[in-house]
Amino acid sequence: MNQQLFRTLSEVAAAIICVLAAGAAQAQPCPEKNIIYWQAFPAGGESDIAGRHQQVLLKKRCPKIEMVMQYKPGAGGGLLWGQLNGLPGDGYNIAGVNLPHIFLQPLEGDVQYKTEDITPVYWFHYTPDAIIVANDSPIKTFQDLIRMAKAQPGKLTLAGSGLNSANHVAHEKLDGLAGIQTTYVPFKGTGDLTTAVIGQHVTGAMSYSAFAINTKEKVRALAVALDKRHPLLPDVPTFKELGFDWVDGAYRGIGVPKSTPPEVKKRLSDLWAALNADPEMKELAFKSGFELVNIGTDKMDAFMKERQAAYMVSAKRLGLIK
Repeated sequence: MNQQLFRTLSEVAAAIICVLAAGAAQAQPCPEKNIIYWQAFPAGGESDIAGRHQQVLLKKRCPKIEMVMQYKPGAGGGLLWGQLNGLPGDGYNIAGVNLPHIFLQPLEGDVQYKTEDITPVYWFHYTPDAIIVANDSPIKTFQDLIRMAKAQPGKLTLAGSGLNSANHVAHEKLDGLAGIQTTYVPFKGTGDLTTAVIGQHVTGAMSYSAFAINTKEKVRALAVALDKRHPLLPDVPTFKELGFDWVDGAYRGIGVPKSTPPEVKKRLSDLWAALNADPEMKELAFKSGFELVNIGTDKMDAFMKERQAAYMVSAKRLGLIK
C-alpha cells in the first residue's frame, strides 16, 4: 500500500470515528421529567451563566423538558452542599458543585458536609483565575497593583466568591508569589461582588476571566491564569508573562445525592457530555470565558485523586492543614 493511499484511508477512518462519536452524543435519550438544577451561588455568577447555557441546549435537544433553576446560596456553596444528600436520588435533582471548594471547606470545619459526602458525576468547564478592577480604577496594570500593595500593606482589598474557595486560594497565591499583603473580602458569589467592584467599594477582585469578559464594559482584567492570552482579552497579560508560574482556576460540574443509583449517574454523565459536545455550547463557553473540560463518571475517581493532591498544597497555604 503506497503512503498516499494509507494517508487517505487513515483520514477516512478518523472522519468515521468523529461521526460515530457525534452520533453517540446526539443519541443520548431525553430525561422523562423536568430537571431541578440547584445552584450553590446567587444568580448572575459563573455557575448561573453555565447553568443557563445548559438550560438552552437541553431545551433544544429535548423541547418537552425544562431545566428549572433553584438557588440556595450561602457559606461559599457550603449551605447547599450540606443539604445535597437530603434531596431525592432520582436523577431529576442535581446540584452545581465546585473545585477546590468541596475539598477545602470541610478542612476548616465550618460547613455541614465532608468531601466524601459530595458525589460529582460530571465536570464540564474550568474558569481561569484573573485579577479584576473597575474600568475607572486608578490601577491600570498589574505592576500598579503590586506597587500600591507594597506601599500600603494590608490596605488593598480584593473581593472574591466565598471562603476556602478558588478565589480565596488565588488571593493567597497572589500575596505569596508577589510578596505583598492584601485583604480578601468574601462575598456569596460573583453576582454579589460585581457592584462592589464597579463602585470601587473594594480595590478589585480576585475572580475569573469570565467575570472580565461578561462585564467588559465596566471592569478591566490586570492578569489572567492561562497558558496564553485569551482571544477575547488580547491586551491582558498572563501571569506567566509577568514572571509567575500560575495556570489555575475553578472547576464546575454537577453532583447528585449519594442515593442516586449508578445507572442514573451514568445517564446524567452521558447527557452532560452530549450538551458539552454541542457546537453551540463551544461557542457559548468561548464567549463567556469558560474552558470546556469533559470529566464523566468513567474518569471521575482518577481526576478527583489528582485534584485532591494538588489542593492539599493550597490547604497548607491557607493554614487549613500543617
